[in-house]
Amino acid sequence: MNLWGEAELDALRESVKAEMSPFRFTHTAAVEDMVIRLCALYCPEKSNILRAAALLHDLTKEKKGAEQEALCEALGVELSDVDKMTPKTHHAKTAAALIPVKYPDFAHEEVISAVRYHTTGRADMTLSEKLLYLADYIDESRTFPDCVTLRTCFWAACPEALSPEDRLALLDDVILLSFNMTIRSLLVEDAPVASDTMNSRNSLLCERAKRRGEKK
Repeated sequence: MNLWGEAELDALRESVKAEMSPFRFTHTAAVEDMVIRLCALYCPEKSNILRAAALLHDLTKEKKGAEQEALCEALGVELSDVDKMTPKTHHAKTAAALIPVKYPDFAHEEVISAVRYHTTGRADMTLSEKLLYLADYIDESRTFPDCVTLRTCFWAACPEALSPEDRLALLDDVILLSFNMTIRSLLVEDAPVASDTMNSRNSLLCERAKRRGEKK
């Protein structure tokens, strides 16, 4: 399932690097490194797919305000009223929409969906979407307290020693914790919460309740 080899990924990395500030590329490279580690635990066969997604996930992150809005319009990205009040999520939408235009060789469904939902999540997230979401949150370049807490929480659980079922449960629990942190922070700021984030949190809560019910 690894659709691209090292040469293609190296070329993609250099192309992306040329479009980013050193700070943004440091983060991007760290997300690629983290997604390699996570794929080794969850889906080695998808490693290169998610490496491509990691390299492309912040493609438009450094475009702000009117420039980001203009990009949304140019790419046909529709924004709801809530979307317009959550501008920090726009780059995920525009990056996903830009991939088929600028990087058609990497316009794979899993790459695009992982990029699209790497910031907000969504209801019924796929494994690929979950792994890029988490890699973006806990990569080693992140020093924000919530990121450090989440990274510690995941690796302290020794996922490599868990059963496949418990490892998946850990992934969901850590992502749920991230949503709780995000939502709590937004509530303190009296800021809106992206609809996809609320839907994703509720979906994961339902999955956890079902999983626990099956164990009884």
